[in-house]
Amino acid sequence: MPVTSAPRQLVLALDHPVSFAREDFLEGPSNAAALSLIESWPDWPNRVMALTGPEGAGKSHLATIWAEAAGARTLSAKLLGETDLPAAFATGALVVEDLEPAGLEERALFHLLNLAREESAYVLVTARAAPSSFAVNIRDLASRLRALPAVALAPPDDGLLRSLIIKLAADRQLTVDEPLVNYLANRIERSFAAARSAVALLDEEAMRQHRPVTRALAAELFREAGA
Repeated sequence: MPVTSAPRQLVLALDHPVSFAREDFLEGPSNAAALSLIESWPDWPNRVMALTGPEGAGKSHLATIWAEAAGARTLSAKLLGETDLPAAFATGALVVEDLEPAGLEERALFHLLNLAREESAYVLVTARAAPSSFAVNIRDLASRLRALPAVALAPPDDGLLRSLIIKLAADRQLTVDEPLVNYLANRIERSFAAARSAVALLDEEAMRQHRPVTRALAAELFREAGA
């Protein structure tokens, strides 16, 4: 008689609330300069500043903290070409999120930077890479981007990575002990994205297998993944 395995239980992908409050921002050496910039406003070296760093490094969290303090509106860089830019500067402060060279609306960005100068407005740009490195066709825009000061968020150190794992687990209402946190911190890539993926995998597999989130489960999962 052929042996059939029981179908694996499906786990619904649910959104988990994430707090962007100042008290929930995890501080460490990797983001100290960026946090200092946000907290030093309005005493910035330039009215237009950029925060750069890898996915999940905390750029949006810091931008949200600043937006609340400055009364800034928030605009996705992908919508630059579809936005009434003068209206966007109504409060005198603007966050431009996720600026990237691919598909960049160069004329709209150039117009935005000119308006910011004319209005003496504050602008905070978030991007994975420094805008000064973008290859653009408009010469004057290239000059503006090269002059744009940027503060980088680096990958997390060991202490911040462990704190991040604990916070990500708490966001999912998971309790993790020190052996599990240490195991993950020593096995995954030292990045915000890797920590988020690891905690999500643990949560999903624990629900699927009806098991607690433990170091033993983590060892099984990361052995299967070739970690």
